[in-house]
Amino acid sequence: MTKNGRLAAERIMVALDYACEEQAETLVKSLEGIPCYMKVGMQLFYSAGSAFVARLKDKGYNVFLDLKMHDIPNTVKGGAESITRLGVDMFNVHAAGGVRMMEAAREGVDKAVTGAGQGSKPLLIAVTQLTSTNQATLNDEIGIAGSVEDAVIRYAKLARLAGMAGVVASPHEVAGIKEACGTGFVTVTPGIRPAGADIGDQSRVMTPPEAFAQGTDYVVIGRPITAAPDPRAALEAIIASVETGC
Repeated sequence: MTKNGRLAAERIMVALDYACEEQAETLVKSLEGIPCYMKVGMQLFYSAGSAFVARLKDKGYNVFLDLKMHDIPNTVKGGAESITRLGVDMFNVHAAGGVRMMEAAREGVDKAVTGAGQGSKPLLIAVTQLTSTNQATLNDEIGIAGSVEDAVIRYAKLARLAGMAGVVASPHEVAGIKEACGTGFVTVTPGIRPAGADIGDQSRVMTPPEAFAQGTDYVVIGRPITAAPDPRAALEAIIASVETGC
């Protein structure tokens, strides 16, 4: 793999959206040697638990634990402390929980790192709006007025105020977030579909090259890789499509 290919792979998060660890292990084995990020979400974590995360770390992968915590500040603080002790590289909370809740998550991270006597911290990021949220859902169901982009950027600013390292948002909002919060504010973008792929339940999508062209730091890709007849070939094709820009 070329240097640019490796850099591209490190910015691609493969969503291990499986019901059991055996399925996930099969996928991970098929991608062996590709230095991508691995994203473990609720379905897999609730099934396989922290032991699976530990195995990914033992294999040398960076791990994004995508549990989207959203609760009272004290509960989120405790959850953040426990997650940090798992040794993950990134995890998230919901920005909708407010500044105090996000600050509590950061306090939990700090407590775990201090207690363990280690210097590295996971990147703590906040979810703005899910990429399945469209204008009608935002206004009529969630009850937030204005455009999706306005809501996302408002949450991003709150996340920065609370000391988050960045946010999860669709690639359509990346440019606005970077302008409002600075280029060093990390963006993680789901809703990524290679050209010609089914968009599934996503509403705000882009291709990988388009998302990186917007300035995003990481892209999250699930089904176009995990449901492909040859997942390794699918990931390699995605890496090839973006490596010249990395």
